[in-house]
This record gives sequence, structure tokens and C-alpha cells, in this order.
Amino acid sequence: MSLAVATRPRLRFSGRSFLAFVIEPVPPLSEWLNALDDISRQSIGFFANRPVIVDLSALKPDKDETATVIEAIKTRGIRVVAVEGVNPAWIDPALAPLARGMESAKIIDFIENGDRTGPDGETPDGPPPTSKIIDKPVRSGQSIFHAGGDLTIIGSVSSGAEVVAAGSIHIYGALRGRALAGAMGDAEARILCRKFEAELLAIDGSYLTAEQTPAALIGKPVQVRLDGDAIEIKEID
Repeated sequence: MSLAVATRPRLRFSGRSFLAFVIEPVPPLSEWLNALDDISRQSIGFFANRPVIVDLSALKPDKDETATVIEAIKTRGIRVVAVEGVNPAWIDPALAPLARGMESAKIIDFIENGDRTGPDGETPDGPPPTSKIIDKPVRSGQSIFHAGGDLTIIGSVSSGAEVVAAGSIHIYGALRGRALAGAMGDAEARILCRKFEAELLAIDGSYLTAEQTPAALIGKPVQVRLDGDAIEIKEID
């Protein structure tokens, strides 16, 4: 005689990290929303299916103003997943209120000059920053994110494609899509490409659209870096 013993299904819980943009509305709100619309028009699909955290600490809105701002952002097709900088009780239960401000949005802290000791003299956990190489072109619709350091593309980045890195981005081909370097807060990051035709550039939150790009640099090998809060593009000799 055999007996069948019923067993409970095994439940498995795991944690994952993902890239979420943090947008920070600033007063006057109408001008900030106009700037947001400009980005969306000039780089179609930039926010498509991308999780976004809204930091409202600079606006200091009341409860009704908070709802108005969130709704204005969502009606622009932006998928808001969390809100910070306001009373958590004001937030729709469907969203995740983040209690610790901007620090809660950071995944990795980058230590400059090879010094990996923290503020208390402790060495942080995890491996040091590393580079990643993609040895084929990045096609339209693809999005590549490297949170560990520099990203190198052996090939071109097509229009409608996107490459994002915590460090610098090196493209041994044409950059026709979007490139976002220093995405985790590295103002020293750079973007280098052999042929410059980008839809959008960003370094540490500062951005430049195709319409703002000097025409004389189109098709040239360039280096992109930050000069203060402004994007600087120079041709590589």
C-alpha cells in the first residue's frame, strides 16, 4: 500500500535591485513641468515603462498640492512608483512612501580616488567598481544599465536605444540613441564616442537634448563631461 502525502508549496523570497529615476520638481512648478514636457518631446519614450521616484522636498507642498503634482506627472505618461519628501500619510497606498529622503534612492555609494573607507573608517561591503564591455551594437528599443562602474560599447548605439552607467560610457561607434553616465551620482563621469549623433545626453542628472547640441559637432568624435552643472562637449583630436 502506498500513501500520497500532501506537501505545501515552497515559498521563495528574494530581493532585487533596479534602476529608478528620481525626479525633483522645483518651484515655479509650471516652468518645471514645461521643461519636463520638452524632454519628453525631444526624446520620445525616455520615460516609457521606467519606474520613477518623485522627490517633493524642494516644493514643500501641502496635502492637496502633493496630489496635484503627482497627478500632473502621471498624466504625462510617467510611471510613479514612490514618493518622498512629504508626509507618508498623504501618499496613495498604491505608491511606496520612502521615509529617508534622497538617500533611500541610492543603491551604491562611489568612493573617489580608490579610497573605500566609509565616514566611520569602515570598509563598505561589496566589490569595487568594475567595467563592463558589450561587444555588439545596441539596437533600437534596447536599454543597458551597468551599476558597477564604466560601460564600454564595441559598436554603435542606435536611435531609440539607451545605455546607462554608474561611471563613464565609452562607445567605439556612433552614438545615435541616449547615453546617461554618472547615473548613481558621479559628477566626474564622461561620455566618449567615435561618432556623435545623440538623442539625449546626461551626466549626474544634468542633461542635453539633440536640439541643444552644437551642429558643428554632429558626426564628430567627442568627449562629454560636466563643467559645473552644464554639459560640455568637445571634439576629440
